[in-house]
Amino acid sequence: MAKPKKAKTNRESRQHPNQLNLKIVTAETCKACKQPCARGMAYVDKMSRPGAVGRGVPCILTAPRT
Repeated sequence: MAKPKKAKTNRESRQHPNQLNLKIVTAETCKACKQPCARGMAYVDKMSRPGAVGRGVPCILTAPRT
């Protein structure tokens, strides 16, 4: 006999409904931002040092509007 098919689970359903998805931005984006935040300015300072390697910083200003 064939096994019954299992329902597919939605991977996004694991995320808490109130959790925000923030965009990862680079230091250039933080420098050009109209509303500089503390996290972004700290990242710009870190990336301005010689030899710094970064992967971006989450931007609170890119949160989806509800």
